[in-house]
Amino acid sequence: MFGMGLTELAVIALVAVMVFGPDRLPELAKQAGQMVKKGRQMANAARDELREELGPEYADLQLRDLDPRALVRKHISEVLAEDDDEVVAAPAGAARLSEGEKPPFDADAT
Repeated sequence: MFGMGLTELAVIALVAVMVFGPDRLPELAKQAGQMVKKGRQMANAARDELREELGPEYADLQLRDLDPRALVRKHISEVLAEDDDEVVAAPAGAARLSEGEKPPFDADAT
């Protein structure tokens, strides 16, 4: 969870008990749970409102679809899939090599 192991969670719990005391800890845990619940409700409300505004063609919209990294990955994978389907033609004027023939090499160019 959040990239933390059992030992890290145990250390956090121990520090919380020492800082807040065992008497206040259940109350703080309850407040934290309520804040998470309220945040989830707000995110769901924002998603639903966005779906309503965009119309029925975006009914299956997920908020993670709006992540710029995900959009770039999606478009790149679509382009790569299209490239796999198409045969790339050689540029005009390019000579084809026969099988086993090595391409020309220019020592001055490298």
